[in-house]
Amino acid sequence: MNMHKITAMIVDDEAPMRAHLRSKLNQIWPELSIIAEAQNGIVAIEEAEKLQPQIIFLDIRMPGKNGIEAAAQLAQNAILIFVTAYDEYAIQAFERGAMDYLLKPIDVERLQQTCQRLQQRIAEKNTSQLALSNTNQDQIKVEQLKQEHQSKQVEQLLTQLMQQQIQQKEYLRWIQASVGSSLRMISTKEILFFKSDEKYTLVQTEQAEFLIRKTLKELEDELDPKEFWRIHRSTLVRVSAIAEVTRDFRGRQMLGLKGCSEKLEVSRNHTHLFQQM
Repeated sequence: MNMHKITAMIVDDEAPMRAHLRSKLNQIWPELSIIAEAQNGIVAIEEAEKLQPQIIFLDIRMPGKNGIEAAAQLAQNAILIFVTAYDEYAIQAFERGAMDYLLKPIDVERLQQTCQRLQQRIAEKNTSQLALSNTNQDQIKVEQLKQEHQSKQVEQLLTQLMQQQIQQKEYLRWIQASVGSSLRMISTKEILFFKSDEKYTLVQTEQAEFLIRKTLKELEDELDPKEFWRIHRSTLVRVSAIAEVTRDFRGRQMLGLKGCSEKLEVSRNHTHLFQQM
């Protein structure tokens, strides 16, 4: 197999994540030619129609047309590798073997396994096509029926994922923050609070602070409301990080957090969260 002829596209709404995956693929599989990138499902479908990549690394959660919605069209001519931070419903479906998946943050060993599987799958496909060129019509029909069966399996998996996505709200488990030229993946379990800072949002952990471009409203919509509470128009706090609730000399509720000396003010609109005070 001529490895340099294998082409791929990366689809993710986060540019740092696309760059991160491209970099890891270049290290693990330098012969793979990444011919396009896309920030959502709509652009991915347009690029795939023009460039016909053999492999598509596809994020699930994106604005506009998400990965699952786009997959039905993209899977017709390419091998799909879903890249997702949400393993609750993805792993069980993809382990059936019709497609593959990668969890964010991407583990290098797992990515290496995926690349090996892709190389094997493409080699088998090339061998099968070569054999078909030298066989009779009956065998060709059998092979076509097998391919149709595989396509139906893919369609069934996508339908299942769509239904589960509707039934089950997905919440962020990782926050992506750019630190210089690198991408830092921060688990939501590490985060003490988010605070809006003009055009950016500050992410505070026990060890450090980061700035991201997501607004507080976007984060509130994407985070588990049982895990993070809005206590002020400019602040979201992780509930399990709260150590104490006190009042200052002006009667305002103030939160003390584990592993952090900063006190967070609770606005009047959110004092009901701490009714015992």
